[in-house]
Amino acid sequence: MNKKQIGSLVIAAILFIMVGVSSVLTNTFSETVMKESMKELLTDSSDFNPPSEDYIAVVTVQGTIQEQTETGLFDVPVGYQHITTLDYIDNLMSDSDNKGILLYVDSPGGTVYESEELYLKLKEYKDQTGRPIWDYMAHYAASGGYLISMAADKIYANPNTTTGSIGVIMSGFDMTGLYEKLGIRYFSITSGAYKDSSRMTEEQMAIYQTQVDEYYNKFVGIVSEGRGMDPETVRTLADGRVYTANQALENDLIDEISLYEDMTAAMSSELGAYEFYQPESELDFFTSLFAKIESVIPKSEAQILKETAAEVESGVPMYYAEQLR
Repeated sequence: MNKKQIGSLVIAAILFIMVGVSSVLTNTFSETVMKESMKELLTDSSDFNPPSEDYIAVVTVQGTIQEQTETGLFDVPVGYQHITTLDYIDNLMSDSDNKGILLYVDSPGGTVYESEELYLKLKEYKDQTGRPIWDYMAHYAASGGYLISMAADKIYANPNTTTGSIGVIMSGFDMTGLYEKLGIRYFSITSGAYKDSSRMTEEQMAIYQTQVDEYYNKFVGIVSEGRGMDPETVRTLADGRVYTANQALENDLIDEISLYEDMTAAMSSELGAYEFYQPESELDFFTSLFAKIESVIPKSEAQILKETAAEVESGVPMYYAEQLR
């Protein structure tokens, strides 16, 4: 290779590097601008702006009940938004035009923390305002989805609803066998015998079982209060199984089986309010578009590991219907 050829290769390499750097900087700048623009749009479109007449507020709980950390491309929120929902209920409490809440649940449950926090916020709404909450169960209202429904005065379910799954689950993976096959040696230096839970012993299992039992007893108490049932009766139903709408009605876990339109008509008639309000985002088109774009973008190894860890839940106690996963 002569000097001219070498010089050409060097120039080509420099140009390649410059184009690559320019592309990265341009993409980063464009994404930053888009993120800020989307945040501003989201803030403007999610303001509390109810009608100026008597109305019933729809509080929708759709998807896994969890901490508000999950976002889509350009930070557009995806799925159930916990903090946003709590703030929405706070706004309703201070609005005299609001005459009640229609709690629309389509959820297999979620974390103990967020499920109970939402339940307590709904109870606070009732205690402070004296206004009713009616609950409608869509596809699912199981485990944590059933727990939050216990704040309601009346519970309606779609004829094809799956509900129940009253119980607690704490799960994880024991990967020591895989490590051994791959020749990976795991070690940890801990301050106590029970600090490392990667290799679960019988004693550790017993400790975590006491925690699950504590959350379970609390769940039973909430159902007992919400449905006016004896705790022991609740325990016979609270073995983790799911129920159809008919089974739930037979066991007094719900009040009525109804289509959504019939339920809203009955609620309007009883409360004397015929306007239903729910904050609507103007970003529905963008959310849908970005979700489609995001689904075809290859994920990095770090993203895959993060999502896998979240899926396993890493030992977090859950009011979750594992059957519906």
